[in-house]
Amino acid sequence: MAVTRDVVEAIEPEIIPPRLYGLIAEFETAHQLLQATRRAYAAGYRVMDAYAPFPVEGLSDALGFRPKAVPLIGLFGGMLGAATGYGLQFFIHVISLPVNVGGRPLNSWPSFIPPTFELGVLFSALGLFFGLLILNGHPEPYHPVFNVEAFARASRDRFFLAIEARDPQFDADATRGFLQSLGAREVSDVLT
Repeated sequence: MAVTRDVVEAIEPEIIPPRLYGLIAEFETAHQLLQATRRAYAAGYRVMDAYAPFPVEGLSDALGFRPKAVPLIGLFGGMLGAATGYGLQFFIHVISLPVNVGGRPLNSWPSFIPPTFELGVLFSALGLFFGLLILNGHPEPYHPVFNVEAFARASRDRFFLAIEARDPQFDADATRGFLQSLGAREVSDVLT
């Protein structure tokens, strides 16, 4: 039986050429990265990210990151936990199994405070844990910047600023020139 071109095309999927995810600039010091990020934000770039082997003071502000959801997640998680803790005790001691012990009222709120507090703390911590995982996009086992060979040094001694192609201000040649003008050691294409 002869294999025709139609059969081969049906078996082998069409190879999709890689597309440009963005540009990434490599810097040697944290100070250079911080200054470059500030200048990029001032130039109007908004869809960008910075990578460093250790926390850099002020980098999140330079990127334009404004945490608004994190405190609310902690607050609502704590309130839900406290309401759950108090509600469970109220249901058990007042509705489900009312037992009069020593003439005390069934809804004895002072004795309900420690479990209410503990569940408030627990729900707040769990809400923050899972909320931050979702807000940060984790787990993310693959990211296009991993395709850049030099990025392997991001966890050791190099600092990177990536500007994504979906940024409204992004133009491959103009952005490359801008990143090079910031004193980048190297500017690389990030392909998906």
